[in-house]
Formats: sequence, structure tokens, C-alpha cells
Amino acid sequence: ITLSNRQQSIRQDALVTEKEREPPEIPEQPNVPEGLWKKCEKCGAILYDRDLKKNLYVCQECRHHQRISARKRIEQIADAGSFEEMDEVMEETNPLDFPEYEMKLAAMRKATGLNEGVVYGACRIYGEQAILAVMDSGFMMGSMGTVVGEKITRAIETATRLKLPVIIFTCSGGARMQEGILSLMQMAKVSAAMAKHHAAGLLSVCVLTDPTTGGVTASFAMEGDVILAEPNALIGFAGPRVIEQTIGQRLPKGFQRSEFLMEHGFVDRITERSELKKVLADLCRMHDREGCKKALCQLVDTEMPEGAKKNPAARLVLEQKESESAWEHVLAARRADRPVGSDYIRALFSEFYEFHGDRRFGDDPALIGGIGLFEGVPVTVIAQEKGTSAKDRVKHNFGMCQPEGYRKALRLMKEAEKFHRPVICFVDTPGAFCGIGAEERGQGSAIAENLLEISRLKTPVVSIFIGEGGSGGALALACGDEVWMMENAVYSVLSPEGFASILWKDKKCAPEAADKMKLTAEDVVAAQAAERMIKEPEKLTTQNMGSVLEQLREELRRFLKQYAVLEPEKLCDRRYERFRKL
Repeated sequence: ITLSNRQQSIRQDALVTEKEREPPEIPEQPNVPEGLWKKCEKCGAILYDRDLKKNLYVCQECRHHQRISARKRIEQIADAGSFEEMDEVMEETNPLDFPEYEMKLAAMRKATGLNEGVVYGACRIYGEQAILAVMDSGFMMGSMGTVVGEKITRAIETATRLKLPVIIFTCSGGARMQEGILSLMQMAKVSAAMAKHHAAGLLSVCVLTDPTTGGVTASFAMEGDVILAEPNALIGFAGPRVIEQTIGQRLPKGFQRSEFLMEHGFVDRITERSELKKVLADLCRMHDREGCKKALCQLVDTEMPEGAKKNPAARLVLEQKESESAWEHVLAARRADRPVGSDYIRALFSEFYEFHGDRRFGDDPALIGGIGLFEGVPVTVIAQEKGTSAKDRVKHNFGMCQPEGYRKALRLMKEAEKFHRPVICFVDTPGAFCGIGAEERGQGSAIAENLLEISRLKTPVVSIFIGEGGSGGALALACGDEVWMMENAVYSVLSPEGFASILWKDKKCAPEAADKMKLTAEDVVAAQAAERMIKEPEKLTTQNMGSVLEQLREELRRFLKQYAVLEPEKLCDRRYERFRKL
């Protein structure tokens, strides 16, 4: 049968339409065993489970730190075979006789293999002994009922009794509603145990993981000597949904995340999971009072060079060159290529861990502070930082501290006192920041508090002027046992420009003012406001600072040998007499 062209066309269209209605061919799927692949809850990437485990359950694509169980966390942190669990099983209660609560607990035990939402025990971390408590979000979102509160309290009490650090990993939705007022009381109970641990002079580290909210945040999570956080963890008191519903506003991006908390002064540092074990071990070692004492004793027992024995200051004090005016010293102290605080930290201290925040309002980038090792001795290091490049100087506010900077410095000094660590300060600032916000947050009060507290601080404090030393902004870090000055550093009641503007109504008279103010290192040592002057090359830079570093190392050895052996009361009395004679 022959069809016309038109009939053939209609028939062909019908065949195409019919073919389109047929379901597409599905390629044969590989037979993938269940549990072999996992999906990242943040970026959606499909991850091979074995690789994910090897990467400590951190997404290789977006670096999202996935929630993990308490058992997996312990496996990652504790040395193999060293964890000895305590109070694995504790009797549950239903204080409110809450409907179906006991059935819920039974289901949680079956699903997680845990008795409750926290596991604790003794362990070693790279050989360092500690008590480790880990909360598990899989058990009723890590909510804190009476058993969770009791276990964490016992963990802290055990650490206090055994004189060990306590490390707590938090992961919680807050108080457990089914236990009512008794859940709330756990906040007070655990905090009381933490206070006793602090009073015993022992280290506590809280590691905040996703999520840490509610009553846990408002108690022990924020009570550690050191507070670490995993990246992008949700941390807050009220949950973001509750806040939005209460105030009727959308929250800003990153609100209540780890980075937000560190920027606002409540977290010491954000730590990747891959480096967490080493950081915890180092912190335990640096806060070991017996170990610190042993390192100091070894340093004290070492012999000093013969020249230093005869007169430790003799070779460091120079006569000011007649050709150099005081203003030239000011210009040298302000030079952009002059070494800044971070340069000295990198050169003089090993294993330095920077800590952030004043635990009240914010983290001031004009001040760097943390813990490092000086020839094996743990020390607290604090430095006013000007920055190097133009962009860096703006970031660090040209070394001009806000109230948060001075409060951060004092917080670190008080922690140094608790663990009998010497404090080494590097001073380099035109002065405390002058601004509306600084005044609103108590700039004068912050400086005054430093002067008051440092005067009776029961651990040695030395301050080294490496550049400018402007007024009370410098004095807030320079009221300890000794003050040293680099040859071209300056120290004055205010800037020469300010002096000239106030007295002579002409800022252009700053060079003449500098000469009248007696602000050079030689002048300040002569006035007994500083003890030593450190020799510099003609133009000090990071490339030629080797001779300066060697002098500083020798002087720091001498300082530690002289002051670290003094009884606290004698140390404070000597400090008082130092200022009393001025």
C-alpha cells in the first residue's frame, strides 16, 4: 500500500509523540552497599564514608565539621587504649512524672548505645593526663538533665581530686524540659564544681561544638580557662529561631557562629578538628604547674655568661649619640619597617598559641596575647601590634588599643598568675584609642583596672618598649617589675605633637617639644622609670634584628632567674617600692 506524503508525515509525527510518552531508559545502577556513601548536610556533596572517617568527619569539599558521637570523639582525642570510662551507667529519674519520658529514654539508649547524653573518664592525650567529658547530640540533642549534670559535675570533681586538667566537649540544645526545675539547677551545680576546680589552680578547657546553646552555654561551656570552638559551630543562649520570633527581625549572616563569638570576645580560638588533639595536649603541658616549675628550675640552674654576671646591664646601655636629636628617636620609633610585636613573638617564643577576646564585648586586634615557650619555660606573651603594611596597620588600628584590648591583656595576666607563668609585654603604641565607642565602653576604667590589678599580680611581669610608648595607653602594660627600652624607643606623657599643641598652640613645634619632654630611652632610664636600654643597629629591621634578639634572650634569662624564684608577697612589695620612689 502506498501512502501519500502527507499521510507519511502525519504517521511519523504520531510515532515521535508516542516515543516521547515512553519513560526514559534508566542506566543500570551499581550495587552500592548501604552506608558506604554519606551526604554533607551543608553543601550536599556525596562523600565516601571511609574517606570521611579518615578526614575526622570533616567534609572534603566545604570543610563542614559534621556532628559526631561521643565515642567517635573520644577515639579521635584520647591516646589509643588510654580512656577509662567512669559512671557508665547511672540511674535515671523522672522527677516531673512526665508522660512517656521513660519510654523516650529507653529508645535513646537503644539508638545510641549510651546510658545518657555525656560520657566521661580519664585518658591521656599525647601522653598528657586529663579528665575528658564529651556530650553527645544523638541522645536527646545533648540536653542537660539531672544525670548529665551529675556526670559533668563528677568529671570536674574527679579532676580536682586528682589535680588534673578537665576537658569538656559541649554539644547541647540546653536544659532538658522533661525534668523542669531540677534541670535548671544543674547549671548552678556544675558551675560550683568548676569554681572549686579553678580555686585549686587547675586547667579547664571547654571545646564548643555544633550546637552549644541554652543552659549549657550559660554555665560550664563559658567557664573554662581556655575556650576553643570548632569552625562554624552554632553557639548561643537563645536559639536563632526563638530570637527571630521574639524580636521579629531577620538575624545577620553568621550570627551566633564560632567566628561571630570570637569576634565578640567570647572564644579564645577556633580550632580545626585535625589540630585539636595537639592543641589540647600542648595546653595541658603549658598549664602543668609542676612542669612549669621544673622548666624554671632548669633555667635558673644554667650558668649565665661571665660578662652578664659582672654587670648584666653594662653592655646594653649606650650613650646617646650627640648627632641624634630626641625628634630623630621619635621618627625612628615610628618607622614603618621597624619590627613590630608579632615579629618579636615569632623570633623569641616557640609553640605560641594566640588567644582572643576580653570575654565581655570584643577582640581587639591592636593587642596580641597568648601562651608560648621561652627556652622551654611557659610564659604569657602580650604585645601591642601596629602591623606592617598599610592594610595591616588599619586592621590593627595602628597599635591603639580599645578598652577590650586592655581587658584582654588583664584577663591573660590573671590566668598567668593562676598558673604561675611569667608575663612578657611588648609595648608599641601612640596611645590608647581616642573615640566615642572607647569612651562609652570605659577606656579610662579599663586602664585604671590594669594599673590596680598588675600592681599586686603574683607573678613576674617585664615590659619591653620596642617603639612608641604613649601615655596611659603604654603604662597599662608597663607597671610590672622591670621596664626595658630599645635604644630608639620613646616613652612619654603624650605625643610631641600633642605636647606642642597644648602648651604652644602649634603642632609644628613637635621637634622642640620632643627635646623638652626627655622621652628617649636614655632619658627614661636616667629618670629610673626604666631599668635597661637595649642596643640597636643603626637602622633596625626584621633582617638585622639578630643582635637585638640575642640581647633580649640574655636579659629574659636573667629576669626569670631573678624574679621567678621570689615569693609572691616579696615580688609585690618590690614592685610597690619600684614606683614608690618615683
